[in-house]
Amino acid sequence: MNSFGFCNLSIVPCRKDTSDRSEMVTQLLFGEYFEILEEFKNWLRIRSGIDGYEGWIDIKQCLPVSKETYQSLKKQAPSYVADILGVLTDETDEVSFPVTIGSLLHFTKAKEISIEKRKFSFEGNSLSPVGKIKRSKLVEDAFTFLNSPYLWGGRTPLGIDCSGFTQMVYRLNGINLKRDASQQAEQGEVLSFPEETEAGDLAFFDNEEGAITHVGIVLDKGQIIHASGKVHVDRFDHLGIYSEIQKRYTHTLRVLKKMF
Repeated sequence: MNSFGFCNLSIVPCRKDTSDRSEMVTQLLFGEYFEILEEFKNWLRIRSGIDGYEGWIDIKQCLPVSKETYQSLKKQAPSYVADILGVLTDETDEVSFPVTIGSLLHFTKAKEISIEKRKFSFEGNSLSPVGKIKRSKLVEDAFTFLNSPYLWGGRTPLGIDCSGFTQMVYRLNGINLKRDASQQAEQGEVLSFPEETEAGDLAFFDNEEGAITHVGIVLDKGQIIHASGKVHVDRFDHLGIYSEIQKRYTHTLRVLKKMF
């Protein structure tokens, strides 16, 4: 199958299997594009053109696009929604809907997006990361998600998981991370000790079986911001993450990475 699609809705759940009851493994945000690998009844198995992640989506929750459009989207350097929520208007259907921070905006001209025969207009602030990455900006973006509730597979301030959090914060600063914590841990440069880290570096944590299952963004003064229950700040040292509320270490440090 040689088919492609575009996410023309605010948020689309990607599921492990072909059922609305199936586990959500990730989400597509507006502007993201994908390859269609398989069709089964009312479901499409897709592979993200952004991070290569796969999952099943409802066939009604996307806009089919040509191979030429898909390749054109991959070549573009998009802008991103900079506000917690912006507003897009589908000019074709004359309907408006919210879009979350980090959603892709493939502008064809000021505030306008054209995909195939559909046109969208955007209201809100956008950003286009260029030049040297500033650690202070990355940390500021991380705190934008503060108190976002934890949601397995989530990638928005309305619900987000640990690797979705790091992926979206880094996206806002022009760096593409893979989707899962274990995949992100394969990127970047290894650091040996917490004392070597700078604000904005990533720390990865494993479970009792040795599998990497958690990630957070290192801050100054022995702290880390991460999504666990909600996006919040905890103490952090060479052993891992220490929760003042639970009075114990909740995550065991595995590896530290510098991504830029």
